Amino acid sequence: MISLGLLAIVAAASAVDITNINQLEAAKNAQRITLRDINVPAGVTLTLDKLKPGTVVEFAGKITFGYKEWEGPLIEIGGKNIRVEGKPGHLINCEGERWWDKLGGNDGKKKPKFFSARLTDSSIVGLAIKNIPAHGFSVNSCKNLTISKIHLNVAEGHQKGGHNTDGFDVGNSEKIRISDSFVHNQDDCLAVNSGSDITFENNVCIGGHGISIGSVGGRKNNIVEKVKVIHCKVSDSDNGIRIKTVKEATGAVRDIVFDDVELKNIAKRGIVIQGNYLNKGPDGDPTGGVPITGLTINNVRGNVLKGGANVHVWVANASNWKWSGVKVTGGQKAMEHKGVPPGVKW
Repeated sequence: MISLGLLAIVAAASAVDITNINQLEAAKNAQRITLRDINVPAGVTLTLDKLKPGTVVEFAGKITFGYKEWEGPLIEIGGKNIRVEGKPGHLINCEGERWWDKLGGNDGKKKPKFFSARLTDSSIVGLAIKNIPAHGFSVNSCKNLTISKIHLNVAEGHQKGGHNTDGFDVGNSEKIRISDSFVHNQDDCLAVNSGSDITFENNVCIGGHGISIGSVGGRKNNIVEKVKVIHCKVSDSDNGIRIKTVKEATGAVRDIVFDDVELKNIAKRGIVIQGNYLNKGPDGDPTGGVPITGLTINNVRGNVLKGGANVHVWVANASNWKWSGVKVTGGQKAMEHKGVPPGVKW
């Protein structure tokens, strides 16, 4: 028979409460890891990688971070068959206002990214996050990952200099589903730079640059395919939905669906598809090295402010587009279009 003392030791090993980052390494063999009221020292990543399959990581209480100008990330979690979840009443407060200088990742203070996911057959559920310094969730080299019920609030960044506060950046990943989440930020709500089988569903995006495919081009992997953006809302943002491919780059964007997307008070472009993207801004004629093929846009509707444009298409080598039910109105800025495939109307 197993003694009661041994059972207690086994139970203790299977579930641990972490209140100090120095305890992390010793906790990696636990089945359930609770991160509770931790202040992560400046310049240190809260790292839980190579976790045992089946591990549950819980965020409880208040998680904060010391200040340092560095690349981050503030949090990194990796493994297979991992569940990351937020407990009721928790908050991951990055206090990003300490880094904000209106320059984001382009210049000024070096700003840490928030969360690096290296997960397979896993889920991230119910995290509440406030004021990231710069980029939010970096989903890179992940497979079969679901992210849901995220509340990412960077609303203060509009007045305090937040920039490049992307919600979800997806790269080199497959079978990713992001759903039922709220993002209020100052950059892309979603940016898919490479990957396949990606679904973005039932999400609300406020204040940023809209829902984006790209920029695509100039990386090791320059293919984006089988992406669905469905049942989403974008409001008070620069753009509604967009695809941006890098000028003079090579790659492919194919089999993309935007369906049932509601736009409200979009400032610049309701729908923008461009093939001349550069970080400094669009430049000259589009190039066709990253062809956009198999693009379906259905039931995308809403309003653009009068200083913006409802739709802007500026592409080369595009084909097989199917647009229907596009009702984007209000924008009065006249813009030239280029490369629109035959039969596409709005």
